[in-house]
Amino acid sequence: MKVADFDFHLPEELIAQTPLKKRDASRLMVVDVARQNITHEVFSNIASYFNAGDTLILNDTKVMPARLIGVKPETNASIEVLLLKQEEGDRWETLVKPARRIKEGTVVEFGDGRLKATCVRVADEGIRSFEFSYEGIFYEVLDSLGEMPLPPYITEKLADRDRYQTVYGKEIGSAAASTAGLHFTEELLDAIRSKGVNIAFMTLHIGLGTFRPVKVDDILDHEMHSEYYQVSEETADLLNQTRENGGRIITCGTSATRTLETIVHANGKFVASVGWTDIFIYPGFEFKAIDGMITNFHLPKSTLIMMISALAGKEFIMDAYQKAIAEKYRFFSFGDAMFIRLK
Repeated sequence: MKVADFDFHLPEELIAQTPLKKRDASRLMVVDVARQNITHEVFSNIASYFNAGDTLILNDTKVMPARLIGVKPETNASIEVLLLKQEEGDRWETLVKPARRIKEGTVVEFGDGRLKATCVRVADEGIRSFEFSYEGIFYEVLDSLGEMPLPPYITEKLADRDRYQTVYGKEIGSAAASTAGLHFTEELLDAIRSKGVNIAFMTLHIGLGTFRPVKVDDILDHEMHSEYYQVSEETADLLNQTRENGGRIITCGTSATRTLETIVHANGKFVASVGWTDIFIYPGFEFKAIDGMITNFHLPKSTLIMMISALAGKEFIMDAYQKAIAEKYRFFSFGDAMFIRLK
């Protein structure tokens, strides 16, 4: 299977640069796999597609202000450091620009020295590990010095950085937002609960590898990144009960989907779990955990469009994307949403 099979032309003007004024005012494409039918909706009406006894799973990760701009003290050269994941203690894996300036032992300072980073590992593709030193609480220092790590296709400045957070995010640690969840408001979640739908939470800290186009020709040659996840016993029990009672399990986002499929494929059922997943989902994959997914519109040739092609069928998804382009849907992080329903 070739990566080129998942390519499509997207007019640049359809890449959403800013969020809509109202979170739930985005458009919603409902992709009914069983009926091979596509419906155009508004996200604020998504509650009508849930049934009593269903369970909606949300990823409660919270985005770090992970983009830091610092200097090398000896040369005063500007260095951009993007936090990807915590390795241990104050040691973090990062993406650096320009990476050629950073060797083992190189020190970078941020905020007039309030935060210092010493390079302790050099890897390929701009990856560097830093040991950070500071006074106080790391996340408070980061909150005062860091910027939201918006994807490179967003070129406009974000006026309110809370708009790159879900309303329910609480577990800080992601380098990117769970963008499918950006459409939900507290009022909309209450409307879903009022229908007798369970809402449960899990955590997967999203890394930038999720959004990168695959660079190999054959998708089987792609090496998937790993991401940290945790699912509580309460959530696992609720999911098993939903299955036993005949309800549907609907995930919000590819991150929640990766987590649940990782657990069920390893255990045969939902269990409380903490770990790292590098599961790669592409056409031919057998879904065992979910009955539907809420997601945004994804980058060409990305692992994300491969995942939803596995869920709904490649030809059906590529046709849906062409319809979205023709109907001028807004794409990517601040764009519109898709609800893929299997039953």
